[in-house]
Amino acid sequence: MPTVVEVRNLHKRHGDKIAVDDVSLTVEEGEIFGILGPNGAGKTTTVECVEGIRAPDRGEIKVLGLDPLRDRAELTRRLGVQLQDGRLPDRMKVAEALELYSSFYPAPADWRWIMESLGLGEKAATRYDKLSGGQKQRLSIALALVGDPKVAILDELTTGLDPQARRDTWELIEGVRSRGVTIVLVTHFMEEAERLCDRLALIDAGRVVTVDTPAGLTSLARVGQRIRFRPSAPFADELLTGLPDVTGLTRQGELVIVDGNDNALNAVTAVLAHRRIAAERLRVEQASLEDAFVALTGRHLDAH
Repeated sequence: MPTVVEVRNLHKRHGDKIAVDDVSLTVEEGEIFGILGPNGAGKTTTVECVEGIRAPDRGEIKVLGLDPLRDRAELTRRLGVQLQDGRLPDRMKVAEALELYSSFYPAPADWRWIMESLGLGEKAATRYDKLSGGQKQRLSIALALVGDPKVAILDELTTGLDPQARRDTWELIEGVRSRGVTIVLVTHFMEEAERLCDRLALIDAGRVVTVDTPAGLTSLARVGQRIRFRPSAPFADELLTGLPDVTGLTRQGELVIVDGNDNALNAVTAVLAHRRIAAERLRVEQASLEDAFVALTGRHLDAH
């Protein structure tokens, strides 16, 4: 697929702090490309340079073949942006906002159709300060799409939403991609990245650790399976840590957590059964992006 976003050796400082350190990545047409990392990793600074909001200290950026600074007027007409901290005046109504934003573009999409398709039709006359968190996020998506962009950048789209509103928003994003819009999604939610993204750039301390599919990243984790259970009788850790298929064991109160390869479940349950120990409330998890992040960086995704 054609490349629509290309970032090469991007470097940006904020005072004495290096926010982005030699970041390079490409986004292909039609994909949902995720930028995943902890708070303060440099994700937002990276996309602000892509959007032309910030000028990089050095490096090269092309979006749809355009330079975000030199060609900003042209790029603004082709790029949709949902800012992390964007908000509207409290008294502005949904339809007023969409009509206003639509007037900024020479060939906008039909804002009424976007409003209806994103489930905001019944809120057309509702003031911004009367919208729920999920409705505000729907409106922010609508405003990012009203210019009929080829690429949309969505920064921490679901922060602050309850679980149901977050899942509803994910469905909206999948619908947006199905209309042919390439999406760059900035997030620190692992479940969001695994659900939505075709590829991910894992960013930590201003640097790209690696770029891969969610499945490719989880394959890098040292954990094939994570088994959680409560044993019906006490046992020594060595009973399981000595198994070749087990790579680690931790305890959280009565809960036992065993990490291992794809055969760990069979090995653990066989040994426990031989000792007549039942694995109660047994749950098996596959390796996650969190595991991959730990394997690649040595710390957890939510670390500061």
